[in-house]
Amino acid sequence: MIDDTAARAQVVDAADRLFYARGVQAVGMDAVRTAAGVSLKRIYRLFPSKDDLVVAVLERRREVWDAGIAASADRAPTAREKILAVFDFLDAWFREPDFRGCAFINFYGELSGGAEDVQRTVRQQKEHFGAYMARLVHEAGAPASLAPQLVILAEGAQTTAAITKSPTPATQARAAAQTLLAAALD
Repeated sequence: MIDDTAARAQVVDAADRLFYARGVQAVGMDAVRTAAGVSLKRIYRLFPSKDDLVVAVLERRREVWDAGIAASADRAPTAREKILAVFDFLDAWFREPDFRGCAFINFYGELSGGAEDVQRTVRQQKEHFGAYMARLVHEAGAPASLAPQLVILAEGAQTTAAITKSPTPATQARAAAQTLLAAALD
C-alpha cells in the first residue's frame, strides 16, 4: 500500500490530466479514482471535496508554471531578455500536443459561479505572475506601469493560442513586448 504522500500525488496527477483535457465538471470522482488507482474513500480522505482537489491541481500547476518561467528566464543574461524569455516559454508551451490553454483561466471560467477556494487560488496565481513580471520590469529599469501591460500580453496570448490552436500568439506577444520595452528603455 502506498503512503498518503504518494497517493495524493497520484490523485493530483490523474485529476490534472483529466480536468485539463475534459473540464472539471465533465470529470467525475469515479474517473479520477480509476485513473489514479486510489480508492474513492481514500481520495475523499485526502481531498474532502472536489474543489479541494481542483485547488491542489492548480497549486501543482503553479509550481510547474513558476519553474518553467524561471528556467526560461534564468538562461537570459539581462533583465530585458528575461522578460522576453517569458514569451519564449509560452511559445514552447503552446506547441505541446496537449496544450488546451491556461488551466487557471479554463477552470475559473468553468467554475466561477461558485468554488470560492478555486477563485482565490486563480487570483493568487495571476497576482503572483504579475509580481514576477513587476520584479523583472524593475530589474530592467523600466517604469512599473509596463509590468501589467506585459502580463496582459502573456495572458491574452494564452487565451488566443488556445482558441486558435496556434502557437503564433506567443510570437506576436513577444514582438509587442519588444516594442513596449524599446519605448520604455531606449
